[in-house]
Amino acid sequence: MISHIAILPVICPLLTGTLLLLLQKRSLQTVRLISIASVSVLVVLAGYLLNIVSDGEILVYELGNWPPPFGIVLVADRLAVWMLFITALVSMFALLYATQGTDSDGPHFHALFQLQLFGLNGAFLTGDLFNLFVFFEILLLASYGLLLHGGGRLRTMAGLHFVIINLVGSTLFLFAVGTLYGLLGTLNMADLAVKAARAADEDIALIRTAGLLLFAVFALKAALLPLYLWLPAAYAHTTAPVAALFAIMTKVGAYSILRVYTLIFGSQAGNVSDLIDPWLLPLALATLIAGVLGVLASTYLRQQIAYLVIASIGTLLIAFGINTHTSIAAGLFYLPHSTFAAAAFFLLADIIATRRLEINDRFEPGPVIPHQRLTGALFFIAAILIAGLPPLSGFIGKLLILQAALPHTALPWIMGAMLITSLFTIIALARSGSMLFYRAQLQQASHTATGINSQQALTPGFSGLAIVVCLLALCAALTIGAGIISEFTLATANQLLQPENYIYSVLGTAK
Repeated sequence: MISHIAILPVICPLLTGTLLLLLQKRSLQTVRLISIASVSVLVVLAGYLLNIVSDGEILVYELGNWPPPFGIVLVADRLAVWMLFITALVSMFALLYATQGTDSDGPHFHALFQLQLFGLNGAFLTGDLFNLFVFFEILLLASYGLLLHGGGRLRTMAGLHFVIINLVGSTLFLFAVGTLYGLLGTLNMADLAVKAARAADEDIALIRTAGLLLFAVFALKAALLPLYLWLPAAYAHTTAPVAALFAIMTKVGAYSILRVYTLIFGSQAGNVSDLIDPWLLPLALATLIAGVLGVLASTYLRQQIAYLVIASIGTLLIAFGINTHTSIAAGLFYLPHSTFAAAAFFLLADIIATRRLEINDRFEPGPVIPHQRLTGALFFIAAILIAGLPPLSGFIGKLLILQAALPHTALPWIMGAMLITSLFTIIALARSGSMLFYRAQLQQASHTATGINSQQALTPGFSGLAIVVCLLALCAALTIGAGIISEFTLATANQLLQPENYIYSVLGTAK
């Protein structure tokens, strides 16, 4: 049956990660080939699934052949497969960059990388709330190891904060899940949607409390204000390919918000409907502003990109917070753009830092780096993309969000926040580019006099720059295919806001 394909994106990285643990004494080249082959298969699988679900079909896979809601199900609809495809593409280029040498800094990098993908893909596909928690824990456990890969004091400190904050989130998740199960007797998300809408009046307050607890957990995963403090240090101090992969991590929280609060707590949910409407949009606006303030205050490039990730999640959740067909579609268009652009920027920052010798990526005048014009041009393109300047995908994504916000009562706040923060982002990135490239030329003589000649820096590997170009090309593809992609994201939004099709696809097999 074609529904069996839905489990392959989960099984593939799990089996590969297990195999790589068994082959840990093999040569690194062998491990790399297996890991790259596995991720290549994921790209093909995700593309094939995207083609299948693009016409609205929803694939349901029953693990162990136990019918829902009693058994565990994996559900592949447009939204889940869209996230799978984005993850597969980002992970492919992050992995290729890691094979330039980063993966040799510590043991088990490739096994952890595959387990991270196992957790990510499982979180997108699961149709069960408890198993969403399980996959969260799997991807977080793998991310702990990836975050600490290579060691170092700053990396260890960031990892400790990351672990503690996410353990608190996991505890809250269990409280929320336990409450919902105690009240409704199920954790299958489709069944929860049915039973929450029919809940007894005396249970409504507890169901709403559990729903808000879940929102707090997802807000933590998405790095929504005020729960974003773990992100800047974690993303800025880890290795470049891990940071590039982590560009999709915050999107797991955003995905969970979109999935749970359109399916279980959507407009059809009776007394628990539209649960987070009063909270999501204001917090998203505040997150965007806080992220851009961090961008302005950053003292080194990777820290600045980490705050740009926070600003992008604020922009994305503004779209979801408007909560209309067109705004959700705009957010789903903006989501891959922000992921690809951030991943490319993290990799480019690593190339720049490596070639600036001991100055690293700090915003201080440094030596002229080899192939500065090419690197500077890539920085310029990445800055345009992430700031949202025309005519590239960032501009299209933000324009679609602003168009969707036109009928909304909070339009002045949305438009003001997005336009002003975009201006500040341009100013901050222009200042950064000037410090890294233009002022480097002015300072060349003084650095040469102290014995720091730019030609002593590592010659940049063109393979690393080529990977950055490929990620930026994905954003260009979003621009070129904006019409087709927008049609798909609008169809995805329509499917989300009509959850009866999802519910019937899952529970209909049990009737």
